Amino acid sequence: MTAEVSFTIDTPLGPRSTSVVYRRQGSGEPLLLLHGIGHHLQAWDPVFALLAADRDVIAVDLPGFGASPGLPDGVAYDLATVVPVLGALCETLSLDRPHVAGNSLGGLLALELARAGLVRSVTVLSPAGFWTPAERRYAFTVLRTMHRVASALPLPLIERMSRTVAGRTALTSTIYTRPGRRSPEAVVAETLALRNAPGFAQTLAAGQDVRVSADVPGVPVTVAWGTKDRLLPRRQGVRAKAAIPGARLVRLPGCGHVPMNDDPALVTRVVLDGSRPVGAPLGAVTLGA
Repeated sequence: MTAEVSFTIDTPLGPRSTSVVYRRQGSGEPLLLLHGIGHHLQAWDPVFALLAADRDVIAVDLPGFGASPGLPDGVAYDLATVVPVLGALCETLSLDRPHVAGNSLGGLLALELARAGLVRSVTVLSPAGFWTPAERRYAFTVLRTMHRVASALPLPLIERMSRTVAGRTALTSTIYTRPGRRSPEAVVAETLALRNAPGFAQTLAAGQDVRVSADVPGVPVTVAWGTKDRLLPRRQGVRAKAAIPGARLVRLPGCGHVPMNDDPALVTRVVLDGSRPVGAPLGAVTLGA
């Protein structure tokens, strides 16, 4: 079950009310889950219950994505706005410096939350921002194409395609290496989430000049990258390690850009290891880069 919470944020236009949809389950130390651009909180479904066995898990629809409404008119979808929105969400839900795990755009936001001192650990899966200009142009072109295709396909055709492995592959193979594992219902829902996201274009525009190069001191950081990521190639993980020397770099064999679907057990272990209490031992599944 999802819930929606409303709160007030400070913007260049003055205080504005906004709201965010989330799903919460489990007990233990809090763990905030952030999805990528064009996706929704259901991206974490393959690992959500596994994580909730050990953590108080809060999966979020980012502003303007999934079921969360767009930001107030005139408010930019940039890091300077969205990071405080997530900080206000944590305060409203009484989350005291949660652990955070993010995929793609969610990974970029997770790192920025850490720089703002709002979280106690960070685990990022193929985070955005470690690209070269050419790699960014390629990724943004692919994302725009995915959005156009999702917008052009009529719903009956999307539903028909989702019923076969070949159809699910055509719709989602850019982000998954094992699209056949997605249920037809999940593929329809995420295709509609992509095409109906009011924050898509503005978020993409805000990312034009983003390039992560600063360290994240004082916070444990895990950077994990799928070896078959077709959107953000795994060589970007080497740049992430160079920018954040203290980070633990983990490879996810056989996984694509959204690895939660491709290897739920491995991703669960990596996230639990990355969000482990101070002094607790690492799990047995971690793989060095």
